[in-house]
Amino acid sequence: MKILMVLTSHDTLGNTGRKTGFWLEEFAAPYYVFTDAGVELTLASVKGGQPPIDPKSDDPDNQTESMTRFKGDKHAQERLANTVLLSSVKADDFDTVFYPGGHGPMWDLVENQDSIKLIEDFYNAGKPVAAVCHAPGVLRRVTYKGEPLVKGKRVTGFANSEEEAVQLTHVVPFLVEDELKRLGGLYEQKPNWEPFHITDGRLITGQNPASSKGGAEALLALMKTLA
Repeated sequence: MKILMVLTSHDTLGNTGRKTGFWLEEFAAPYYVFTDAGVELTLASVKGGQPPIDPKSDDPDNQTESMTRFKGDKHAQERLANTVLLSSVKADDFDTVFYPGGHGPMWDLVENQDSIKLIEDFYNAGKPVAAVCHAPGVLRRVTYKGEPLVKGKRVTGFANSEEEAVQLTHVVPFLVEDELKRLGGLYEQKPNWEPFHITDGRLITGQNPASSKGGAEALLALMKTLA
């Protein structure tokens, strides 16, 4: 099985003067779910090379088992430092795609034409698409059969209440929950920070950082049913 993971290259948190990027747990947990399962994993980012890690995601309070493992894993660090250019990958070469979140994707991946086309190509080819936390926001411009991909589907993503809790409601370009609803998605959520993911057909979405491991496991489970 070949899985593509797509990461943000955006490192500036709006006009706050603070840094952002991808959320480390949302990369690390799925990375090990996939590699431990023997999956052939390719890492891509908008600009290639080392994608920016959101410094906040590495706070002492946010440490997880997967992150600790990653920090002691030179091979994984090297792979992350050498992501391939997003514009160089094609859906034909992979079985599925996974998007980790963090606030970064809200600025670069959402409007990125390569990303939009890539997701549409995966979906049109009957392949699953998975995104967690802020990454369901990358589905904003993605269409399927002339309609928003999320229309009529059960979906989740970073909740308005979670964005409010981290005090970034007025910093992000849009709110993931509001946008998924606007596009006709049937949005669901659990209480803030609780693990929650949804599989609806070939679309998997996770609510927050705690949902990244479950979302990745759900993707593997779905791939087995499609094999």
